Amino acid sequence: MKYNFDEIIHRKNTDSQKWDMFNDPENVIPMPVADMDFRCPEPILDVLNSITQHGVLGYAIVPERLKDILEERLKNLYNWETEKEWQVWIPGLVPAIYASCKAYGEINDAVMTAIPVYHPFHLAPPVVGKKLQTFPMIEVAGRWTFDFEALEANITAETKLFMLCNPHNPGGTVFTKEELEQLVDICEKHDIIICSDEIHADLILDASKKHRPLASLSEKAANRTVTLMAPSKTFNIAGLGCSVAVISNPVLRKKFEMAKQGFFPPLTRYSQDAAIVAYRDCEDWRLALIDYLKDNHDYLYQSLNGYKGLKLLPLEATYLAWIDARETGIDNIQEKLLAGGVRIMDGKIFKGEGFFRLNFACPKALLIEAVDRIKKSLA
Repeated sequence: MKYNFDEIIHRKNTDSQKWDMFNDPENVIPMPVADMDFRCPEPILDVLNSITQHGVLGYAIVPERLKDILEERLKNLYNWETEKEWQVWIPGLVPAIYASCKAYGEINDAVMTAIPVYHPFHLAPPVVGKKLQTFPMIEVAGRWTFDFEALEANITAETKLFMLCNPHNPGGTVFTKEELEQLVDICEKHDIIICSDEIHADLILDASKKHRPLASLSEKAANRTVTLMAPSKTFNIAGLGCSVAVISNPVLRKKFEMAKQGFFPPLTRYSQDAAIVAYRDCEDWRLALIDYLKDNHDYLYQSLNGYKGLKLLPLEATYLAWIDARETGIDNIQEKLLAGGVRIMDGKIFKGEGFFRLNFACPKALLIEAVDRIKKSLA
């Protein structure tokens, strides 16, 4: 293997959110927080070292070469023709979720999203004075998708923003062109803006699936969409803080800019140059990573699907398994597995009662040990 994803890198006592935040015993395997236990690609580490060697860490501006390389990447990977002026660079995707909830609609208007979903989607609206509206994801033909009837039935005159997660976290769905077009049609009908979190777009595990940026579908879609992307999940550089909102509609872009004004610090040279190098020089690493993650996914699915009441649907994307534990009869699955030496994330956090999320972006040996512990916990 050209890249050593099997390498065990000890992250305990490195102030890691994933490994240190919960103060678990030393022997616990942590699999909740969505970062990877793999070493970053060498070109990224090299550019970070070069900045450190330069020795001056002042304020930075977003370089044109970063804008150029993103524009080229969107065209090459997703056949999405964009313009540099559409890009709004920001130091994190979660702050962009909050900014979007703040930007579109007035106080006491509503934000809608499907559940279960990445928790900032339902935490952000109340923080910025908005109401939260939800409707359930449903299982159709072995994958999670929208209940479009429930979606439209829950829309009110107060609904001003729809929060989309595509690929879906935690469900792992890559929404089809037809599903996305149906969503756009409903939002067009009710004059609802769409914020599309596409941070996992580069991590498609099912080779038969294709990520389509929502805004790339049509002018109608683009005119009401804020697209959020980042290199962080793909290249394991989440701690550097570098994301982008791509917004073609100048009115929506101005509202987003105003919502973030004064709250977002500028990007750093570290984050910007890491993004440039990731997009320019690390595509081979990304493809090798996907192969490794797919192998981990397949092992996890074969090992746990159907075991003692557990159920998994095959993931189409992401490295975050969404596991149904309702048939196990266990009231607190998080406590049960933690007692067995594995830290997972309780589905309640995502408004998915009875489920748990497990991050399998780790060396295979660690995953094998975690699966063994889970089985022993449920035996």
